[in-house]
Amino acid sequence: MPESIDAYSPEKIAKMVDSAGIRKARLPVLQLLVLGMLAGAFIAFGAMFYTLVITDSSLGFGPTRFLGGLVFSLGLILVVIAGAELFTGNNLIVIAWAQKDVTTAQLLRNWLIVYVANFIGAMLSALAVLFSGTLELANGAVTTTAEGIVQHKMNLDFITALFSGILCNALVCLAVWLSMASRRVSGKILAIIFPISAFVALGFEHSIANIYFFGLFVLQSDTGVGVPDLLANLIPVTLGNIIGGSCFVALVYWVCYLRKGNSQA
Repeated sequence: MPESIDAYSPEKIAKMVDSAGIRKARLPVLQLLVLGMLAGAFIAFGAMFYTLVITDSSLGFGPTRFLGGLVFSLGLILVVIAGAELFTGNNLIVIAWAQKDVTTAQLLRNWLIVYVANFIGAMLSALAVLFSGTLELANGAVTTTAEGIVQHKMNLDFITALFSGILCNALVCLAVWLSMASRRVSGKILAIIFPISAFVALGFEHSIANIYFFGLFVLQSDTGVGVPDLLANLIPVTLGNIIGGSCFVALVYWVCYLRKGNSQA
């Protein structure tokens, strides 16, 4: 019998996310660390691509940001298709936690290990970019673009960064959710592109991408950007990412499809 090409239903996706959450929560530490570092590097690749593409663009504000978001999608495409553990996407493990298939300790263990690994991967990528000379392209215009991105992030107040983080990870987790509906690689890629393009174009805040952007300057001396600036951004953005992915996607779909008495799968 030929394999069906129909998309999985939302009810089926909820079951798949639950099963994936159980598996992720039980991964060995070494595997989580390596896959987490890969995810940090993959998101950094997307951020690198974004920075280059929007530099000196003459397309206008909206089209430039949309094009930037389009190429930034590379990061999550690599995470989903190549395989990696991304903190923001792993907020969906809350579905398995709500189902009592994963304990609170297992959930927090995954998040902590993956976040640390994502941090390392993003920072190492930033270091590699500094040595690669990529920032000096276009007579240093790429550096100017990166500086502008980081300055904007440094000027965000706590509430703005928090809500920007919420909206960002609602879209990121929806991108992961939509990608699971497809049975084919091409469909998964298409499902990822528009939610990710939207969050980037709208200027929402992604904690792991921000580690890379800040890392470009924290790792250099005399840039005026330090660890306190990084933490001032990461704390509200990370909290927002958790709320956006865990509450506005994972728990919402758990209530709709998996809560006792509501299962339709």
